[in-house]
Amino acid sequence: MESRQRRGSDLTGVIANTWNRFWFRPVDARRLAMVRILAGSLALLLAWSYAADLETWFGSGGIVNAEVLAAWRTATAVSIFDPLASGAAVWGMFLAGIVVLVMLLAGVATAVTAVTAALFWASLLNRGPMLAGAADDVMAVILWCLVVGRSGDCLSVGRLLADRVGRPTAAPSWRNRTALGLLRVHASAIAAAAVISQLKGDSWWNGTAAWWLAARDSARIDISGVLAGSEYLTNLITHAITLFEIGFAVLVWNGGTRRLAAWGGIIGWPLVGLLAGEPLWGMAMAILAVACLPEAGDE
Repeated sequence: MESRQRRGSDLTGVIANTWNRFWFRPVDARRLAMVRILAGSLALLLAWSYAADLETWFGSGGIVNAEVLAAWRTATAVSIFDPLASGAAVWGMFLAGIVVLVMLLAGVATAVTAVTAALFWASLLNRGPMLAGAADDVMAVILWCLVVGRSGDCLSVGRLLADRVGRPTAAPSWRNRTALGLLRVHASAIAAAAVISQLKGDSWWNGTAAWWLAARDSARIDISGVLAGSEYLTNLITHAITLFEIGFAVLVWNGGTRRLAAWGGIIGWPLVGLLAGEPLWGMAMAILAVACLPEAGDE
């Protein structure tokens, strides 16, 4: 009996140590800072895609009026753009959000700009939920995870200014580890969800999905002609995409394969995005893969 209780206690201790190590082991901010810089750059690109038709969609007489919003979003969803009555006010708020994203990218007052950027992004998506794409949704996840960490402690204007006045280097923080853990969980979950969604369709089982993706008008790599002439190649690419997504979702959790899976994601997700006609989504997923790279002491 005592031996059984001791084994149970040991197992509980191992689980607790693993849990604490994954979520709360202090790490420096370098990896999270890389995520911040990449995410800030992509968020600016995604946000600016709204600029050409900003008033058309969100202006006082725009397409997305109160009736349209009522049909598309939940009653609890709100946006800082909702009360704005003029085109000038909409543009002012939008440009203020762009400035916040630039500050986040540069690492200026990151503790404040990370929260502000996440709120701005949520407001943008809530104001036009029917306009949000897969890349916008992934970016929302990344920005909220950046709120948790201390990405401004490294590779930032804030750090440069601190060095100039002689402040000591920021100590490793559990908040960085928690943020990276959340990013890894979401990266794996999104990859798994993509696989589950794909396998509901016959084309992913019979191997023709790659041709259907390449033949769409939104595809950025036109290889439909090549695939049409080779059933073997079509099947190979289709099943390779599925295996890649399964492998990424699973292998980022194994210490021996995590680095390989992360680098595979950094290279593979943009290629999948190009073939699927969602290159910005592929780039957003690659940013999540960067967050999955091992930290010092992980291997």
